[in-house]
Amino acid sequence: MLARVDNEAEKQGHFKDQMRAYDRWKAEVIHAIHEYKQWLEDHRMGTPEIELRIHDSIESLRGDRLVIAFVAEFSRGKTELINAIFFSDYQRRLLPSDAGRTTMCPTELFYDQQSDEAYIRLLPIETRLEDISISEFKKYPERWTTISLDVNSPDQMAESLREVVKVKRVSVDDAKKLGLYSEESHNHFKDDDDLVTHLDIPMWRHALISFPHPLLQQGLSILDTPGLNALGSEPELTLSMLPNAHAVLFVLAADTGVTRSDMDMWQFHIKTYRKNGHKGLVAALNKIDTLWDEMKKPEEVEESVRHQCAETARLLGVEPGSVFPVSAQKALVGKIRKDHALLAKSRLLDLEAYLADKILPAKQVIVRDTIVGAIDQMIGASRQMVTQRLEATQTQLHELRSLSGRNADVITGLMRKTRERQAAYNKNMESFQASRRILSQHSKSMLDALSIKAVDDLVATTRTNMEGSWTTGGMKGGMKTFFDGTRDTMQHVGTLAEQTQNVVQAIYRKFHEEHGLPIGELKAYSIKKYRIELERLYEEAETFRNSPITTMTEQHFVIKKFFISLVSHVRHLFMKANRETDAWLKGILIPLVRQVNENKQQLDQHLETLCKINESRDGLDIKIRELEKRCNLLERERDTLNHIIDRLHTPLPAASLTPDTDDGRVTRAAS
Repeated sequence: MLARVDNEAEKQGHFKDQMRAYDRWKAEVIHAIHEYKQWLEDHRMGTPEIELRIHDSIESLRGDRLVIAFVAEFSRGKTELINAIFFSDYQRRLLPSDAGRTTMCPTELFYDQQSDEAYIRLLPIETRLEDISISEFKKYPERWTTISLDVNSPDQMAESLREVVKVKRVSVDDAKKLGLYSEESHNHFKDDDDLVTHLDIPMWRHALISFPHPLLQQGLSILDTPGLNALGSEPELTLSMLPNAHAVLFVLAADTGVTRSDMDMWQFHIKTYRKNGHKGLVAALNKIDTLWDEMKKPEEVEESVRHQCAETARLLGVEPGSVFPVSAQKALVGKIRKDHALLAKSRLLDLEAYLADKILPAKQVIVRDTIVGAIDQMIGASRQMVTQRLEATQTQLHELRSLSGRNADVITGLMRKTRERQAAYNKNMESFQASRRILSQHSKSMLDALSIKAVDDLVATTRTNMEGSWTTGGMKGGMKTFFDGTRDTMQHVGTLAEQTQNVVQAIYRKFHEEHGLPIGELKAYSIKKYRIELERLYEEAETFRNSPITTMTEQHFVIKKFFISLVSHVRHLFMKANRETDAWLKGILIPLVRQVNENKQQLDQHLETLCKINESRDGLDIKIRELEKRCNLLERERDTLNHIIDRLHTPLPAASLTPDTDDGRVTRAAS
């Protein structure tokens, strides 16, 4: 036991260490991108398109967040688990998790870099009556109730955060209008003789909490979601918020086991997360301290915990290594009191280590493949251009060195060949411009198809098809119209993308074959991920319609809200596809245009040099020395770009904890 305690003491703080390392890695990448930006400015090679892409990449890195969602039914200890993992350094419960208090509305915790103060923003529950999604409401801070947080007073912060759990008493009719009551789901309120006339509902629809905690400043964002009813009555949670999370912790309780409502939540709202290719889906079996029986031997208690985890894994259909037994309450006490033995017994650090060694590296891969990958290609194109200049300069240097002692006929022959290359080049430029016009037509067709106007036209068609009916039948008809339209659009854009890539490849190939310009690695573009996302949304719609929540809540209200959320999500999807397509179209010919201009400039300079040498041999040695200096300069430029690329690919510091291959648990690596 002593060895385990020592080991747990060493592991404590590992997640925070890895978050700091991840933050430093992003800072290093941003610094490298700034260095590349400066390199472009120094060499007057920047363009508005390139500068915009660099700016967007830097802003994306600065605003990058690691989103961890906590999902559970009521009274599973979810908020206590958040306190224990992330906020024990406040030496108290920061988020309200006392008995009888539970999170009533979805809550996001993060750090707002644009705000001068810490705050809680609360969206009134009455906004559910409006046909506006939560993501749209986030654009209008004035629609939220804002409470300032005093970060120097943990007591004031804790008291202010209790606002999130507040409820209000309303009539049944008002609750129905808000989509928060149905007789089927609230029949437990009824007495034998009396009908329910009033009930408590959440005061707030959604909460945003921003304060400068180190983990939040380093990019951590926490999504706290309350109960099956909340997931069902706010479709935006399952349509976008949960799928966009990098890890989802499904919290269960050891004292209740996997209940029917737990299984409904898992089956209809959480399990789909795995279908999207996410690997960060784990179950936290909380409250294992209820299994600590002093009348039993330690090995018997251990067997009880193991059995409960195995049974949980079986019911959820996951690997046993994906179920982490913890006691959030004991872990929080252990951290606050610096009781390493109690912390070890709580087993929380195994879960923290999983987040540090599995989720964070996976998040880094995503950032590297998207944001860093785009910049990497730009720098690669610049390095290719510098290499092209170097090779051309070396060729010219070799030619000039070979002219020493030669007669005028040799120089005249070189001048004639250079003029012939110029003429062929100019002729190819005519076909190049014609190809660019074809490319421009493809670009317009793609961007028009992905425009917001196209989506809004489709929405209008869908509404007409639904003919004002928000019944399940009307919803099915509208959904079919909507998804048939979006699928057709994406398929059409995909066809245009393939045609465009073929045109571009033909242009590159022509200049490579006739002028020796390097083709390089063309950035492939595919609309596939958006088509997959549309299919996921359609499956989510099917699951939602078949879930218990459509009968547990006011059907008319929920179906309408679901459709509004769905439309909002698809609009965002089309906007994202439009921006990405536009950036791809603007950047796809930049490397070739640079090469074309560079090659033309080199031909002109080379012909001018030969003409001068033909007139007077005195300048030959001077020109050779100039080219030698230029070669040295270009070699240094190439080395600079190589150095920047190396910095972009700086790995995260190796984790001191490595995953065991048997069950996914995390153990100390041998030193």
